[in-house]
Amino acid sequence: MEARHTVEPARMRPVRLDGVVYVRVGPSTRRASREEEIVLTERSRAGDVLFDQHPVGGTSIDDLDVELFRSTYLPSAIDPDVLAENDRVLDQQLSSLGMLDPESAEVRVLGLLVVGFDPTGFVPGAYVQFVRYQGSDEASHVMDQEELRGNLIGQLDVLGRLLSSNIRTSVIDVGGLRQENRPDYPTAALRELVLNALTHRDYEHFNAPIRLAWFEDRIEVSSPGGPYGVVTKETFAERNDYRNPSLAAAMKNLGYVNRFGRGITLVKGLLEANGNPPAEYQVEDNYWSVTVRRGS
Repeated sequence: MEARHTVEPARMRPVRLDGVVYVRVGPSTRRASREEEIVLTERSRAGDVLFDQHPVGGTSIDDLDVELFRSTYLPSAIDPDVLAENDRVLDQQLSSLGMLDPESAEVRVLGLLVVGFDPTGFVPGAYVQFVRYQGSDEASHVMDQEELRGNLIGQLDVLGRLLSSNIRTSVIDVGGLRQENRPDYPTAALRELVLNALTHRDYEHFNAPIRLAWFEDRIEVSSPGGPYGVVTKETFAERNDYRNPSLAAAMKNLGYVNRFGRGITLVKGLLEANGNPPAEYQVEDNYWSVTVRRGS
């Protein structure tokens, strides 16, 4: 009698054969590139838990800055009247806001990123590298460099100070014997680009940091992770999707983002109003970058 075997669908995708992922291209099958593996993994999660909601093994509430959560995040996420009537204990509050897994009591990626003491201990790429060059290329003298680690609330505080301290203001003629002070870059535009990088980067597949390189004639921001979801290289400026939707919501709760999906449009208007050339975007399979040049 002929033996029959039942093959169950794989729970985890992409499926590997001897540790290798293959893709079908037309009539042929070939080994998938790293970028194709990442795309397949992300697409398979359409109905799965996204990375920013994954519980992280070996973590607990002790890995979170509870005082920061209570003093800064909780009041921004929950209406004060509701909070005053709420008698939930700490772990219930963290769970309700997506920062703690109620079953395992492990911290989710979101919690580590927003209020964790040391996110890079569990998510290695969760930091920003800032470099200020004296000239217009990387061979120039380095005037300042910092690695911004810690949670996103702390990172953004430091980034705000770095942006403000490095922007120069000039007096320009605006006609009719009038003059005005104008910065070489609009702070709000730079802030928006950094926020976009922090919110949408790929924290799962890449350990490289977000990089902010400040040259004499331009600023370059680069972020690991290419287009996601419905976004492609061709539609990067027109369409929007969220690799980290819970993180995006948290950034909005904290007041860093006023409205979803308007970053590129906002930056365009701010640069134009300040006299800077349009931002130059480069979008690849595994990263994106933007260059902002000084105004004339």
